[in-house]
Order: sequence, then structure tokens, then C-alpha cells
Amino acid sequence: MINSLLDFYLKSHPVTLGVLVLLSVYFIVLNWVFFYRYFSINSWLEKENASLESLLLGTSTVSADSFLNNFIKTNTNIGREILDLAMLAATKEATKGLSILSIFASTTPFIGLFGTVVSILDTFTHIGQSSGSMSIISSGVSDALVATAAGIFVAIFAYTYHQMLKRKSFELIGALQMQSDAILARKA
Repeated sequence: MINSLLDFYLKSHPVTLGVLVLLSVYFIVLNWVFFYRYFSINSWLEKENASLESLLLGTSTVSADSFLNNFIKTNTNIGREILDLAMLAATKEATKGLSILSIFASTTPFIGLFGTVVSILDTFTHIGQSSGSMSIISSGVSDALVATAAGIFVAIFAYTYHQMLKRKSFELIGALQMQSDAILARKA
């Protein structure tokens, strides 16, 4: 295993190695963003669901832990405008991190492909300098495809994480919207 990794390192073009390092950094960042945002949104969603449940059971206002409470407690006249502003602020907060996951999901296959193209060009250069046999071609192309595989691997996780966080954000905004509607219905 270590010999094959060392062999891969010695045969690979520096650009391909740089691409693999960049994709590794992307993978670390996207995992950090996902897990940080996932647990924070889950915690927030639990608070909002508890607040919604208490509203539905007859309390007159949202709980102190609710995001809407920040907007309600500072205004004596609670109306649609204030609650809409709260919803916009909540949507902005809930969707933080989605853009970076979306960017990673869409760009990492191309970054991997770039590394592959450079490696294949390097393989053809070596073939031209020596008597090119099929084993040299197949070895060079298989090593080059590692970068594409790495790019697709990172993209799969980035896209999956993006969709999971998007769904959690949707659930959170739905809970806030239901609380907002309940407050307005009580006022009417």
C-alpha cells in the first residue's frame, strides 16, 4: 500500500498532486460546514418546534428561545411587516453555508478533470519520448483518472450535504411561518 502510494506520488504530475491536495482541503471544509450547520439548525429547529407546540396548546406568545421573540419583544404593535422581516432574517440565517456547498458540488468535478487532463498530457509526453507500449498508456491514464474520481467523490458529498441542509432549513422556516401565522390569528 505505501509502495503504491509512493509510486503514484513519484509518477504523478505536480499539477495533479496539487489538484488532489485542493480537493482534500475542499473535502475537509465541506464536512466542517455541514456538521456545524446541521447540528446548529437541528438545535434551532427543536427550539422552534417546542415554541410552536406551546403556541398551539394555547400560550399567548412564542417562547423566549424562539427566533421570533427577538422581533416581538422590541415592538409593541406586532404586524405582518415585523413578522415578515423576522422570516427574512431567519431564512438568511438558516441558509448560511448552502452557497459554499453548492459551489463545491458544481466545481469539484471540473477541478478533478483538470488534474486528469494535465496527467494525460504528461503521459502522452512520456510516450512520445520513449517507445510507447500499451502498458505505459494504460498505467498513465489510470493514474490520471484518480483526480477525476477524487473530484466526483467530493462533489457527491457536497451535493448530498447541500440537499440535507436545504431540507432542514425548509423545515425550520416552516415552523417559524406557522408560529407567525398563529400569532397573527390570535391577534385578529
